[in-house]
Amino acid sequence: MGFLDDVGSAIKGAIDKIETAAIPAMISEALAKTDFGDLQGLIDKLRLGGLKEQVNSWLSNGRNLPVTAQQIHDALGNEQVKQLADKFGVPLDAVSKFLADHLPTVVDQASPEGKIESNA
Repeated sequence: MGFLDDVGSAIKGAIDKIETAAIPAMISEALAKTDFGDLQGLIDKLRLGGLKEQVNSWLSNGRNLPVTAQQIHDALGNEQVKQLADKFGVPLDAVSKFLADHLPTVVDQASPEGKIESNA
């Protein structure tokens, strides 16, 4: 049974990696259909919404500061969060949580030189 457990764990790990790799593209695709337009547009709105310190940490080479779903919601505002939720096809609270969980890493990976690459 140990071998099958190991195989099952390996398969689950591979699936998780594939799903994680798809997140940046999924976010970019959804943003393209909103007023944000792209990742840079979302970052600009988050900075204006009071998350400048967090966003700057994601762009830098240092540690990424965490952000909560509530902070994302507050920074973007209800209408913008609703627009994103509609594009993702999920409830308001789910999109804020998803962005809080994944945006620090997505922005970090899309900005190797401290700026968002144009294809992100």
